[in-house]
Amino acid sequence: MSSAATESEINHVIDRVKELGYQAHVTRGTEKTIVAAVGSSGNREQLAALEAAPGVENVVVIAHPFKLVSMQVKQKRTVVNVGGVPIGGEACVLMAGPCSVESREQLMTVAHAIAAAGATMLRGGAYKPRTSPYEFQGLGTEALKLLREASEATGLPVVTEVMSTEDVDLVAEYADMLQVGARNMQNFSLLRRLAKCERPILLKRAPSATVKDWLLAAEYLLAGGNSQVVLCERGIRSYDPDMRNTFDLAAIALAKQLSHLPVVADPSHGTGRRDLVPIMARAAVAVGADGVIVEVHPCPEKALSDGPQSLTLPEFEKMVQLLGQPLRRHLRQELKAATA
Repeated sequence: MSSAATESEINHVIDRVKELGYQAHVTRGTEKTIVAAVGSSGNREQLAALEAAPGVENVVVIAHPFKLVSMQVKQKRTVVNVGGVPIGGEACVLMAGPCSVESREQLMTVAHAIAAAGATMLRGGAYKPRTSPYEFQGLGTEALKLLREASEATGLPVVTEVMSTEDVDLVAEYADMLQVGARNMQNFSLLRRLAKCERPILLKRAPSATVKDWLLAAEYLLAGGNSQVVLCERGIRSYDPDMRNTFDLAAIALAKQLSHLPVVADPSHGTGRRDLVPIMARAAVAVGADGVIVEVHPCPEKALSDGPQSLTLPEFEKMVQLLGQPLRRHLRQELKAATA
């Protein structure tokens, strides 16, 4: 719409978009309003004719199959607020915690230590999807209660994974942000359910997914009504036995080009090696990541899951120093200059 478009003219376009068989998603900026016509079965010719309607500046065809997550629909970057922590702003968000919540002592030790070191969010697994049915599967509801207790004790908002549609309400009761794990990225029933949930969503990229697949999964969430979505790169499947996955830094940069959604990086799963986590976290920030999510354990050798990729408490503190705010601002300036 033009900057001078009236509310009546905007509403007319919205009504006409719906009449033509599309969903109308409206983005209201400080200067202009964008009406996105989303769908595949509408009348494209008559939609293009809307350029003649009063108040319409132009009609732009969105080139990508993902519409609502596209920069063409919303050029201003989305900032997702999670319990008072903005993701997508100038500050680098540091999410940290154990892969699995194992006990109250373990979680409280980690939570207080990472808060003191400078973490901004607490992560921890309550339900653990494991390749083998005989491995530790998580403490479930008990872990959710412990995460809430740790959050209240430290002031850190909680992000934890939800695995099924039946658990969404329960997890949302205790967590500030719900994570869709890599295995569930294309669990479309879960995505549709989370689209109706009043909680921000952390959407991890599946190990065999393209960037387009990843963004289309996010499209399910936005199309269903939840615009508070953060993307997470966690590595893709590779042939190298020395690393758990290939940490795809280019995907972070590409996702930031194609989408207005924030992107965070998971170098713990991206490499599977604690010795590589800090330097790859720094690399992720260098290419534009809005934050990192890492696994931390008081004694990784005793961890019930993902010990080899979990940082010790002193190692996490050193990583935070490596990712200090002066460094982030410097890298941001270099990145903007390089792409200007």
